[in-house]
Amino acid sequence: MTQLPIDAANWPYPRWVAHRGAGQLAPENTLAAFRLGHAHGYRMFECDVRLSADGVPFLLHDDALDRTTDGKGFVTGLDWATLSRLDAGSWHSPAFRGEPLASLEAVRSFCETQDCALNVELKPTPGTEFETGRVVARTLLRDWRGRLPPLLSSFRTEALRGACEGAPTLPRALLIERLEPDCVDIALGLGCVAIVAYHGLITTRFEAWLRSERLALLTYTVNDDAEAERLLGIGVQGLITDRVDHFDPSR
Repeated sequence: MTQLPIDAANWPYPRWVAHRGAGQLAPENTLAAFRLGHAHGYRMFECDVRLSADGVPFLLHDDALDRTTDGKGFVTGLDWATLSRLDAGSWHSPAFRGEPLASLEAVRSFCETQDCALNVELKPTPGTEFETGRVVARTLLRDWRGRLPPLLSSFRTEALRGACEGAPTLPRALLIERLEPDCVDIALGLGCVAIVAYHGLITTRFEAWLRSERLALLTYTVNDDAEAERLLGIGVQGLITDRVDHFDPSR
């Protein structure tokens, strides 16, 4: 992994980031989505990671299974053996029938093999914020062999605190959906290297504020051409998008 300092002036990651693997072209947060995003030229991926009841990190955005699997109800209390048998592809389209939920281990192996970077959003179920951050960070610190270290991000400050305890050397980012006056202080207090902000919040003034504090600026979820051009003009370090078949990641 890179040993260089990571901040706004030294940002080693690709500018374009594939949201949940391949956005909406494949079932989100599955290896099928990662493979498709990679086929479109993307070399950095964002995904959502939580813990099974027996402590296995795996990919799932929602607290409930209903939207993106053939399971029902909340994920709380289910072990990985049960979760790994679910169909996480049929909801999207027949072509992906039988696609399983992805473990973090499987995604790690894919990214290392393909020399891709990874932004892991910590998605704890309520009450497991610190433990989720700690376990996911410790797991990645132990197992990751990629060229660039995984970036750990979350809306939940307790999850980032857990990540700091589990792997203080891995870079962290604070996710925000509203512009609060103390967001930069919170990010700095958590030892973050970046803020990941909803794209509508970003202005030249906000970017300059973060740059003055050596914080990188990433943004989600950018699917509009005009908005992408605006953000590129401002100078953000990363754009997370669903439209992997539309935006050229080499820009």
